[in-house]
Amino acid sequence: MKRAILAASVVLGLSGCQLTSTADHEAEQDVAPTTEYPLQEGLQRYALVHPVQADVAQQEKELPPQLQADIWDRVRMQMAIEVPDNSLVQSHRDWYLRHPGYIDRVAQRAAPFLHLIVEEIEKRNLPLELVLVPVVESAYDTFAYSHGRASGIWQFIPSTARHYGLDINWWYDGRRDVMAATTTALDYFDRLGQTFNGDWLLALAAYNGGQGRVLGAMRRNEQAGKGTDFWSLDNLPRETRNYVPKILALAELLKESDTWAVTWPYIPNQPVTEIVDVGQQIDLALAAEMAGMSLEELHRYNSGYNRWATAPDGPHTLLLPSERARDFRTAMANSDPKDWLAWQRHQVRSGESLITIARRYNTTPTAIQQFNNLSGTMIRRGDYLLIPVASQDLERYTLSAEQRLASAQGRTSSGTRVEHRVARGDTLWDLSRKYGVTVANLARWNNMAPGDMLRPGQTLVVWQTQATASTGTTASTSTPVVRTIQYQVRSGDSLARIASRFRVSIADIEQWNSISRDRFLQPGQRLTLHVDVTRVNI
Repeated sequence: MKRAILAASVVLGLSGCQLTSTADHEAEQDVAPTTEYPLQEGLQRYALVHPVQADVAQQEKELPPQLQADIWDRVRMQMAIEVPDNSLVQSHRDWYLRHPGYIDRVAQRAAPFLHLIVEEIEKRNLPLELVLVPVVESAYDTFAYSHGRASGIWQFIPSTARHYGLDINWWYDGRRDVMAATTTALDYFDRLGQTFNGDWLLALAAYNGGQGRVLGAMRRNEQAGKGTDFWSLDNLPRETRNYVPKILALAELLKESDTWAVTWPYIPNQPVTEIVDVGQQIDLALAAEMAGMSLEELHRYNSGYNRWATAPDGPHTLLLPSERARDFRTAMANSDPKDWLAWQRHQVRSGESLITIARRYNTTPTAIQQFNNLSGTMIRRGDYLLIPVASQDLERYTLSAEQRLASAQGRTSSGTRVEHRVARGDTLWDLSRKYGVTVANLARWNNMAPGDMLRPGQTLVVWQTQATASTGTTASTSTPVVRTIQYQVRSGDSLARIASRFRVSIADIEQWNSISRDRFLQPGQRLTLHVDVTRVNI
């Protein structure tokens, strides 16, 4: 009964557990704070009703992977990547052993999605070790947002996400849609596996550091008469050199969990969630009511939706706990789809435009056009428009983009709270100097990444102490002198290194040179930079 008691105790302990952000083992990664949430109740009940009995443990081992009771056993039995006796792997393995709570928290977050992800990996005949990639990337936090503008459990940056077909718009961010992002990530891994001839250490390194960067490192090693395997590529970025060993360390602890006395919390090897195609836009609050769930819980499962409803142009799918999916389908069949959105009849006033009306009702001009069969943006005073609106107060949609920002900006910190309205030309770096704070803190206070672009009119929260206020006043007295320079890329340069040297943002460099972050920089390549010469020595 030992395993049955352990499974029950792990699940029982989750009901009051508050989950943290992804920064546990990512000290080098400045991760924006994310919404905390408990594991969904349906999965708790499932694990309590279906514990694994110790007296059938031996029989389980004789069953094929797909018939194992525990999803981790299903993964464990199919792991194939060899883990070498390497000092970096040992170092990260020791860290995980010293922090067993980390694996518990990650497993809690992964539980609703793991079965779906494992099945997708198996369909493609890819290594089952790939289920560990989101552990390192995001700790399976669906709202994870990193210093490099990467989002979701697979941590796609915007340019890569769009390149591989994920939509990112006002209503929807496919990077946070667990299943859409999983499909895209596995498409990418499939291609990387072919590119590197089945060498999965190189493929994992390329997923983190960029395919071009890894191929370039291999080419330079080959020219120098060195090995081209992952362990020989000593010119990769530090983050990538540690990334692969972290995954291998987790793989060893999972595959040899008995040897290392590591407990991976029991997760049933059965579908616990289902994807329901609604067919049209639906208010998330109404969907939660139809499914018998809290709005926050439903939104956590469907974290790709940025606002109060699914996207007008799709996707129109909802990921739901299996028992809730049945209730939801029944409610769909017994309701009129016209009632799945609330409506407001609006009479156009003098001076109004689709943009101003959309802002008032927290929707988009395109949505208003679609619902009113408008071919253009021209509207006339006195016209009536039907506007889709949220059925609940917007504050109730606690995981929408606006409320996540409000939550971050509402957190109390030390010092005096100052609100700054962004003016044209402002950057996080400029404002950090003005107020005497760090860029990392400024981003964290406003639920941003340090490389994010600012919008004129945007409101930022700054927490100033007396000391930083004094520093900021002094620092902001110099007048910027901006000069355009042509910088020639040197061996070992990265966008982050260049941005740090010239005190500009990575996003600025990308915009000035029409390049994406995952593009490998070539020695000799020229970049256009607009540099404040009062800040740096050129």
